[in-house]
Amino acid sequence: MENWKELIPGRIAEKYEFHNFNSALEILTQSYPEEFQDLVDTLEQFEIDLEDILEKGGNESHIPKKLNELLRPLGWKEIEISGELIVRLFEGKKRKEIYREFSLTEFISGHKIDYVKGNVAIDMEWNSKDQTFDRDLYAFRTFYECGVIACGIIITRSESMNQIFSSMGSEIKKKYGASTTWMGKLLPRIHARRHGGCPLLVVGLTPDTVSGRKDVASCR
Repeated sequence: MENWKELIPGRIAEKYEFHNFNSALEILTQSYPEEFQDLVDTLEQFEIDLEDILEKGGNESHIPKKLNELLRPLGWKEIEISGELIVRLFEGKKRKEIYREFSLTEFISGHKIDYVKGNVAIDMEWNSKDQTFDRDLYAFRTFYECGVIACGIIITRSESMNQIFSSMGSEIKKKYGASTTWMGKLLPRIHARRHGGCPLLVVGLTPDTVSGRKDVASCR
C-alpha cells in the first residue's frame, strides 16, 4: 500500500521522485506541518539550470547553494552533535552503590547535518563520492537515536537524470558516473538499515527540475 503518496501535493509529486521509510512522511505531515510546508515551498521553487550541470565541482556547485538560499532564510541551520557517555558500574544485589564511574569522551563526535529545524533534518547530495551516503546516514542515525530529530529528508539525483547527462555528451555522463551520489547508491544502503531505523523521506531530483532541458543540444 502506498497511501502515503496521497500526502504529497500534486504540484511537487509530478516533479520529484519520492521514497518513504519508517513513516517519515506521515510524521512530517502530522507532527511537523511547518517544517513540511517549508519543504514543499522549497521543492516548488528549486530549479536546476543547464549551466549548473556543466560547471565543474561536486557539492561546491551552484546546485547545493540554491537549496541553501531557499532554506537558510526559513530558519534551517547546520547543526553538529557531540557528546560524552557516562558509564556507571553498580555492585551488590540492590545495585544502589556505584562501584565505579567514568566517562568516554567524544563518544559522539563530528556528525553534522546541513539543515536542521525543530525535530526535522535535511541533507542534499548532488555529486559527491557515493561513500558520502554512509556518513550522512550515520549522522541521521546518531541525531535520531539521541532524540535530536524525529525524521530526516535526503535529496539526491534520481536515476532518470541520466537522460539529461547522456544527452549532454560523454564528459558530462562521466562526471555524473555510477560511483557518485544518486538514488541507485542510496536506496540499497537504506534497505540495509544503515540509517538505524531513522524515519527518512528520500527526494529524487528528476529532469523536470531542470529548466531549459529541451535546449540540451545547444550545450554540447
